[in-house]
Amino acid sequence: MVMGRPRSFDMDKALDEAMEVFWRHGYDGASLAMLTKAMGIKAPSLYAAFGSKEGLLKAALDRYALRRSEHMRYVLAGPTARDVAERFLSSIAESHTDPANPPGCLLVQGGLACGAGSENIPFELASRRAQTETELLERFVQAKADGDLPEDTDPVALARFLSTVASGMGVIASSGANRDALREVARVSLGAFTGNA
Repeated sequence: MVMGRPRSFDMDKALDEAMEVFWRHGYDGASLAMLTKAMGIKAPSLYAAFGSKEGLLKAALDRYALRRSEHMRYVLAGPTARDVAERFLSSIAESHTDPANPPGCLLVQGGLACGAGSENIPFELASRRAQTETELLERFVQAKADGDLPEDTDPVALARFLSTVASGMGVIASSGANRDALREVARVSLGAFTGNA
């Protein structure tokens, strides 16, 4: 059996660099040259490790999901449904305007403009966003069962509402909205959530 050469690059660092390129430029805007330059590798190494540009995106999204899972553990640990919503939207206002990252959200930015040959990318990103919505839904179902939400509350609609607001916050952050603007969106949205808008 002939063994291939071992990888000569740090996979996590390379994925972090690819993630940033996809985040800043979207899937179609991220050229192979941009990706390989940022990752510090040659195209054959990219294809050997990930199979394709789409495979690289999926691997970068898996890495991004690890970051998001820590964030969602914090969000879902809120003692009440309102606390969960507040943690979710407040943390989005912070993370989407964090100068250490590109503005907005990779799961929104990555697929806003995809052309021919990239038709699957928006669906891949949407399925990943749906995971967050499902986590919120499960938490709100539990909150309703615990009596924390009124009996007439629709947990599906509530989770969808927050997910939609979060996506919108990602879009306006990527367009230059600052942290205060996103905090205002979160504040108004929480008012709608509690019926006090």
